[in-house]
Amino acid sequence: MSVVLDTAEVPPADRAEYWHEAVTRTFVPLDVALLERAPDPAVIVSHGLGAVQVSRVQAGPQRVERSAGLIARGGEDHLTLALQHRGTARLEQNGLRVELRPGTFAVSDAGRPFAKELTEPFDFTALHWPRSAVGVSEEDLRVLTATVFDTGDATARLVAAYVDRLARSAGAMEPRSAARLATTALDLLAVLAHERRGRSVPEAPEAALATLARVKDHVLRHLGDQDLSPERIAAAHHVSVRHLHKLFRFEGVTVTRWIQRQRLDMCRRDLGRPAAGRATVAAVAARWGFASASHFSRAFRAAYGVSPREWQADAGAAAVPGR
Repeated sequence: MSVVLDTAEVPPADRAEYWHEAVTRTFVPLDVALLERAPDPAVIVSHGLGAVQVSRVQAGPQRVERSAGLIARGGEDHLTLALQHRGTARLEQNGLRVELRPGTFAVSDAGRPFAKELTEPFDFTALHWPRSAVGVSEEDLRVLTATVFDTGDATARLVAAYVDRLARSAGAMEPRSAARLATTALDLLAVLAHERRGRSVPEAPEAALATLARVKDHVLRHLGDQDLSPERIAAAHHVSVRHLHKLFRFEGVTVTRWIQRQRLDMCRRDLGRPAAGRATVAAVAARWGFASASHFSRAFRAAYGVSPREWQADAGAAAVPGR
């Protein structure tokens, strides 16, 4: 079913507020600042395709931001691919700044702060999905974010053409077929990520995947243990350290890096909780296994683009009524 959010019938004085709500409702909590005094009509047409949502967005100049406080409100597990059709967009995330022109696309990660500025009337197609819907590692997803892909690359050209055609045809599709076709779009993105990293991920045998799942569950239940190490994890599962490292090759990341990612994610969630139940940054870091507060701060900034204190302050400000 199509969902159309159109400001044409909204009084000009109310369009900014209506559009802010429309963008947030369609994607994730965002701050939207219109860059025109008298906003022209704007429209979003969206279709749900299983776990994936595809939308066509047409509007005037604006700046969109996703802060730590807004991340704390939800939607942090989603990613969005934006395929530019008209106008220029500038995306900032992970310390990178990229420019999108018609025919190019980039992916933004809703779990990390970002800003996007569109200084002229624009038109783009957005593919929006939960990260769990793509069978690739966090390393692969990181390769996709804040990177411009253009038609000079054969796989990127195929992705752009497929997403564009999917959006144009979504309204006329039978739901089950639409969901399967949307999954194909995500499979193409996985191929693009693998190519960009310059490798081909081998198929994991079923037994190896089962062992990996048990290992990951063990790690998640012992994240607060500062002595958690590849050696201890391997011993707990009666495998060699070498075999443990081979298992995590299917994740595209080392054991140590995977553990750190999970710890950072738990710290990020705790630091974003309402002020009434918030502990100090040092206490949160220690709770999730970081032995050094300075190491935690460096790792947190590298992962999310802000310091733990900035994240905590931003989340606290967002929780204040009227902010």
